Amino acid sequence: MNGFYGRILKVDLSRKTFQIETPDDTIYYQYLGGKGLASYLLFTNNPPGVDPLAPENCLIFATGPFSGSRIWGSCRYGVYSKSPQTGIYAESYAGGKVPEAIDATGFDALLISGRSDTPTALRIHPDGAEFYPADDLWGQDTCKSEDGLHEHFAISGYQKTGAVVIGPAGENLVRFAVIENDYWRSAGRTGLGAVMGSKKLKGILFQGDYSRSLAEPEKLAEWAGDFAVCNKNNPGVKAYKSSGTPMMVKIMNEAGAFPTRYWSRGSYDKWPEIGAEALHQRCRVRPHACKKCFIACGRLTTILEGRHAGLKIEGPEYETIYAFGGLCQIDSIEEIAYLNDICDRLGMDTITAGNLCAFAIEAKRRKRIDYPIDYGQVDAVAALLNDIAEKKGIGAILAEGIISAASTWDLEDLAVQVKGMEPAGYDPRVLKGMGLTYATSDRGACHLRTTFYKPELSGMIDPDAITGKAEMLIDFEDRLTIFDTLILCRFFRDLYPWETLLELLEKVTGEDFDKPRLREISARIADLIRNFNLREGMRPDADRLPKQLHKRLEDSGKVITEAELNIMLKDYYDLRGWDKNGAPPAL
Repeated sequence: MNGFYGRILKVDLSRKTFQIETPDDTIYYQYLGGKGLASYLLFTNNPPGVDPLAPENCLIFATGPFSGSRIWGSCRYGVYSKSPQTGIYAESYAGGKVPEAIDATGFDALLISGRSDTPTALRIHPDGAEFYPADDLWGQDTCKSEDGLHEHFAISGYQKTGAVVIGPAGENLVRFAVIENDYWRSAGRTGLGAVMGSKKLKGILFQGDYSRSLAEPEKLAEWAGDFAVCNKNNPGVKAYKSSGTPMMVKIMNEAGAFPTRYWSRGSYDKWPEIGAEALHQRCRVRPHACKKCFIACGRLTTILEGRHAGLKIEGPEYETIYAFGGLCQIDSIEEIAYLNDICDRLGMDTITAGNLCAFAIEAKRRKRIDYPIDYGQVDAVAALLNDIAEKKGIGAILAEGIISAASTWDLEDLAVQVKGMEPAGYDPRVLKGMGLTYATSDRGACHLRTTFYKPELSGMIDPDAITGKAEMLIDFEDRLTIFDTLILCRFFRDLYPWETLLELLEKVTGEDFDKPRLREISARIADLIRNFNLREGMRPDADRLPKQLHKRLEDSGKVITEAELNIMLKDYYDLRGWDKNGAPPAL
């Protein structure tokens, strides 16, 4: 089938060996690429019950059949494993320019197992892998590490080169450490940086000049040109290009769903100081795009005044603003950018980091810990972030994740998490479909599996509705699962309905696709991952919201009850073909 290399590279870090395998064509027909292929490889290669930080836990990088093509929003890669943060399925995605280099190596997936005795860097190229000592890079921040990989290990003669790295947090096995590329792009959630750290793998340099065969390259190029002309003035596209994701600060506060003061309130009275207008008025900002993108949602930001003058980052994104600005009540966009930069350089997920800092503030207020921190105290938050990365003092407790910290401090009823991962900045007491999303997401409380805040905020469905909500949510979830098999950026979700995906798949693969076939592939992937999670010890009753999210918001009184969630869960299980406990058909 066109659109696939038909090659998988398997690397063993313990033995410093590699082999190239050719999967059976039926795997591509059943799962496509990206999330589908990687989930199949994870299920079949990981030993059941393996410790996420053990050498045997596989780390898988994948691109999809659209990678390297003219298709807009296709410059992304995915990473998959068993999560050190949640103990179940892990996936994360990142964009930038590096995905093109990953794809140009000519493999549909890279599967890494084993553990090096000493810090190691990999160079992946079309002929396989090479192993290099990385002792000089160990301990360096992510920016210096990325520069170091290019400087020390890149070889001339390849069309495309790019690197992914971890920072000190990944080296020290912080369970929510990230993988970074292009300085500011993060495969951010589920702790995949800690998996790299456990393997003593500091970074991977990708070099190649391969490209995928396309069934109709001329028609695809014509489509790409026409599509950009037709959609560059789309209102959603213009909004993202002019304001980026920080525009959500105003939208969510006006909806009363902006998580504030560690999930006790739905709005923050200082939100104008941390939203898109504040960012653009007080900093020098220009739109910044991944390759193959005309949306340019990224904010390349330079702070102009104050103690952080001259600091340059891409961001901060909405999720970082909510986590530090709302939950920790930091009322300065410049200070949030500063905290963002700390997390990026250390290699930590900003959503979990901000949640844990706010959780620590509540623990201090309840006299469970003795640590100098409170709401609005930027330097205390910054110090705690460094303590977490270094596993120093209470930072060592938080580095193990929210479940461990809550148990240690006897605050389980306060901790906001599902399956060990904190939600994004969309309060489910206002947007009840997001409650179902958080409860059922295959990697823990995740907004990206459905992005269901979009139909709830836009009026496609009543946010308070319960009956019938699961049906629309599954349609969104199935389509976005296909996005992740291809692999496509979420911000093209409104531009790529089912019909467009079908059209593009036919131009790339030369195969006839219809919506039922894509829905079948998506359901097969959902069943596979659910079986993986149950195999790894996830209890069926894990599809629940924490007690804190069943309490009324202090400012609006909004609530999502357990009974409401149970109704949506039953509908969800029925529509998925799972039993009453959420178990899918056995594989």
